[in-house]
Amino acid sequence: MQIVGMVVALAAESRALTPRTLRLGMIEELDGVRVLVCGMGMAAAAAAAQSLADSGVASLAMFGVAGALDPQLSSGALLCPRLVLDEQGAQYATDPAWRMRLASRLGGQTLLDRPLLTVDRPLLTLQAKAEARQGHGAAAVDMETAAVAEVAGALGLPFLALRAIADGAGDSIPQPLAAAVDSWGRPRAGAVASTLLRHPQLLPRLPHLAATMNRACAALRRAAQSAGPALAYID
Repeated sequence: MQIVGMVVALAAESRALTPRTLRLGMIEELDGVRVLVCGMGMAAAAAAAQSLADSGVASLAMFGVAGALDPQLSSGALLCPRLVLDEQGAQYATDPAWRMRLASRLGGQTLLDRPLLTVDRPLLTLQAKAEARQGHGAAAVDMETAAVAEVAGALGLPFLALRAIADGAGDSIPQPLAAAVDSWGRPRAGAVASTLLRHPQLLPRLPHLAATMNRACAALRRAAQSAGPALAYID
């Protein structure tokens, strides 16, 4: 049986892949998939991809949310990029046949194939997003995919990325709120309360940011339900 190695950064993203509660930082077995919920960032994603490869998977995939760089992308849009880019100019191609199989299994969901940029640090401001789009020509941004793509390329494994858009190109993310979550994207209650006490003007921003994340996770959930947790790796 050919098993897909699935890298997921955030706890909320893992709940879109499966209703099971997955242990964080541990390889978990699903139907034809080994999942590792690794936490945010390129180093964590690269280590997760290597661990999955060492376990004997036949392919690697990245599953989760992304931020839009193109103003035309709204939250909930699905992106399965042809190319994954990093800030140093490297480019990684995803598997075209796998992309086609996934697209054919999504029913009414539209699957975009535009380039995805991976960055070392989150782009929290409108200016940072605009500069990244201008400099790299990418439609969306994340913090993990290029690291997984690099491992897959080095090992000759088929690679796919499925990302749903959460925050739009016109959405800034207040740095104090970004700092109040842990590596797996879970709010740290004490830090959130302290942040809101010091910055009460941020409270009205929370419903919108939560709504964009919820739409992205709902789109991912529908895709996983339609294509299966292996994302149509095998017909």
